[in-house]
Formats: sequence, C-alpha cells, structure tokens
Amino acid sequence: MNCLTDPFSLQAAGAGSDSALTEAIGEVEKQFGTMVIKARTSIRDRAAAIHPELHPMGFKVLTILSQSGPMQQVGLAEAVRIDKAMMSRTIKQLEEFGLVSRCTDPSDGRALLVDMTAEARKRYDATLAHARKLLHDRFSTWDLAEVQRLADLLARLNESSG
Repeated sequence: MNCLTDPFSLQAAGAGSDSALTEAIGEVEKQFGTMVIKARTSIRDRAAAIHPELHPMGFKVLTILSQSGPMQQVGLAEAVRIDKAMMSRTIKQLEEFGLVSRCTDPSDGRALLVDMTAEARKRYDATLAHARKLLHDRFSTWDLAEVQRLADLLARLNESSG
C-alpha cells in the first residue's frame, strides 16, 4: 500500500515508527477483511445445510438460540440488532421451515418464547461439528503455542473493543 494514495496513512507518513505501525495495521485490516468474507461464506453454507432457503439472519437467530436457549422475540431482535418487524418475519419463516417453535413465556403470559426445534438443533449441531472439524484441520499443522497465542491475541482484541 502506498501511503501517498491512502488518505488514512497520510498523517502517519512522516511519523517514523508510526509509519511501520500504520502498515502493520493495514495488513491486519486486509487479513480481517479476508476472514470476514470467508466467515460470511461459511455462514451461508451452514445455513443452507440446515435448510436450503435459510438466510443468514435466520442462521444468526438459530445461533443465539443454540447458545442461550429459548428467548422472547424482543430479546432476539435486540441480540441481532434488528427491528421487531424484521424479527417477526424471520421467526415466521423459521417456523415455516420447522426450525423454531413458539410457546407462552411462563414468566410473562403475554409474551412468547422462541425455541429451536429438535430437528433444528440436530442440523445446527451437525454444521457446528463440521465447522469445528475444518478449523481443527487448519490448525493441526500449527504448534500448540501458536494456537494459544492466537486465542490470547483475539481475546485481547475482543476485550479492548466496545
């Protein structure tokens, strides 16, 4: 990357070691971009393995339900950061696919709890096992210390971001 053509690097161009840091951060950004693209492809593939018409948003909902258990629709909308109407449409589609069910929340008789069906759980867990195997295969050639270092660095990054 040429600092003169990158407007974000212009300020750091004359800053000595800041220039090296700027270049390193640029490489991190590039690698994150590649990782995000691959992650999106993986999510689409996992969604299709669960149901051929399942969209990534529906997959996100299933992921949250798999981790949290049954939730109210409002809580799901907040967790996914979408509006209630979009969540309602997503839940309706998941219900039509036989992937979620709704029942009255025993703690609040006016609200409904959304939960994964047994079939959805089975399919989701199968895609998770496959994804974990792929990840294991990728890291199998790394030293254990390298894998642990990566985990530590990612944890540090996640803790420092808002």
